[in-house]
Amino acid sequence: MARLATVGADGRPHLVPVCFVLLGDVVYHAVDQKPKRHRRLRRLENIRATGSACLLVDEYHEDWSRLWWVRLEGHGWLVEDRAEEATARAALADKYPQYVQRSPVGPVVGMRVTRWSAWSAADAAEQ
Repeated sequence: MARLATVGADGRPHLVPVCFVLLGDVVYHAVDQKPKRHRRLRRLENIRATGSACLLVDEYHEDWSRLWWVRLEGHGWLVEDRAEEATARAALADKYPQYVQRSPVGPVVGMRVTRWSAWSAADAAEQ
């Protein structure tokens, strides 16, 4: 599971689950066809306003010795270059078979990763 955090011009954080793909040092996600309350999505407004973004990917298990997370922080933007957008959409479809059947039609968001951090219970147990 991954969650994208953004910050608005007013300083308020916003968190939303996303399907993502990592290409080099850029994370991409696309706004998919799942029902939304409205078309002005806060994550997109926040990216336009501040560009601040953070992606948290984690794995939960009842066996806590198998827990882990990775946090990627960086600068986000709405992808406007058609070639970059096509590459991101193709990579998302390769990773998520559901996107082959129902391709995301909304904007593609990119985030250049500037900082990585991670933790795993397995690594913590070895110390």
